[in-house]
Amino acid sequence: MAISAAQVKELREKTGAGMMDCKKVLTEANGDMEKAMELLREKGLAKAEKKADRVAAEGLVESYIHAGGRIGVLVEVNCETDFVAKTEEFQAFVKDVAMQIAAMNPQYVRREDVPEEEVQKEREILKNQALQEGKPEHIVDKMVEGRLGKFYERVCLLEQPFIKDGDKTIDEMVKEKIAKIGENISIRRFARFELGEGIEKREDDFVSEVMSQVKQ
Repeated sequence: MAISAAQVKELREKTGAGMMDCKKVLTEANGDMEKAMELLREKGLAKAEKKADRVAAEGLVESYIHAGGRIGVLVEVNCETDFVAKTEEFQAFVKDVAMQIAAMNPQYVRREDVPEEEVQKEREILKNQALQEGKPEHIVDKMVEGRLGKFYERVCLLEQPFIKDGDKTIDEMVKEKIAKIGENISIRRFARFELGEGIEKREDDFVSEVMSQVKQ
């Protein structure tokens, strides 16, 4: 079917993709806007995988200080060129990453960073829980591996749902940015400081407080 300029314009405004890419996927999707958006996303993630091995040594060290100075984050996010590091889009992305860390308190960037002894300890806890629930021993190990996914989601930044869009993980958000910007992007490291951390005190709901800042 013929694809109109209005359809191309609409898809471009929704996704930020190039005009030719928009026209191509709309043609492939027979004009179905939702399907075209999904195709763009799939193609973008594939492009991102191809860029993953390219050296990213430029970028930004960004900070986020929660209102009142009770929680602070420093994060280093790398890209390939200083030009991209200075763009508003990259800087906004890094700020979002810092806010994510403040709100969700990950311990590591990716699951490969988690010490093996910590993984084994969590595996033993999950195994004992499953056995106490009366689950048959022959399926316990499979259950444990499945539940480990929730553990990684809790402690690994890249596996957490993005606080501004729970339908995508931080890893997916990174790959979308790689596809859109055209450079490899890598969240290298971060540090998170919470006032009074380690000192016995009342519990504060920092997730709700940071989310309130996001909505402002």
